[in-house]
Amino acid sequence: MALVLILQLLTLWPVCHTDSTPSVPPASYPKPWLGARPATVVTPGVNVTLRCWAPQPAWRFALFKSGETDPLLLRDVSSELAEFFLEEVTPAQGGSYHCCYGRPDWGPSVWSQPSDALELLVTEELPRPSLVALPGSVVAPGGRVTLRCAGALRNMSFVLYRVGVAAPLQYRDSAQPWADFPLLGARAPGTYSCYYHTPSAPYVLSQRSPVLTVRSEDSSSSDYTRENLVRLGLAGLVLISLGALVTFDCRSQNHAPAGVRP
Repeated sequence: MALVLILQLLTLWPVCHTDSTPSVPPASYPKPWLGARPATVVTPGVNVTLRCWAPQPAWRFALFKSGETDPLLLRDVSSELAEFFLEEVTPAQGGSYHCCYGRPDWGPSVWSQPSDALELLVTEELPRPSLVALPGSVVAPGGRVTLRCAGALRNMSFVLYRVGVAAPLQYRDSAQPWADFPLLGARAPGTYSCYYHTPSAPYVLSQRSPVLTVRSEDSSSSDYTRENLVRLGLAGLVLISLGALVTFDCRSQNHAPAGVRP
């Protein structure tokens, strides 16, 4: 009986809390929304504001960081919005954050459900992307090929370059951690690279991807035919050389003195 009572009490424990006096099931508290300004990916030294919106007027807000049980920051605000200021952020301040809110009629220790997690990344440079050709790096003259630039983060801006051309070939904003760049078969052959960056200032960029070479089907066939011709030519030279050696040997035997012949 005591075990059943303990389990019932645990189901009533709020997800966001500062002490042990819950009174209302967490389902009664709609979760807030947490956003970041100027962005969720920034360089070190930038001032970041985390904004917590409640779906109803609140009187206190709490900001939590993943891995810590106590609130990182508290704000007493009679409003639907609270702002938490992180000044001159460092890479150590990157991580997963969420916020909660409380209302006067809930009591001082009762919190809402937590917001969805917000991932804050503080870095000088984004991870290097990869570049692949779909369905393959050999394309028919009338066909199409798609170059996929894949990074590590969602909601980034992607840029495709052609080696030897200074200006970017294509831009793409993508909600996925990759972007696809379609190319017509006739214009596709060439060598390419890509990179990605945050869509707004302060911009954080990645390195360029390793280069990728796209070839046309005709050029591949021509290379294959050329290689075969070279092989046939070499084989012919070997046969001619062998024939010349045999002929020379026969003539040598015919002109040798009778006593010397084998």
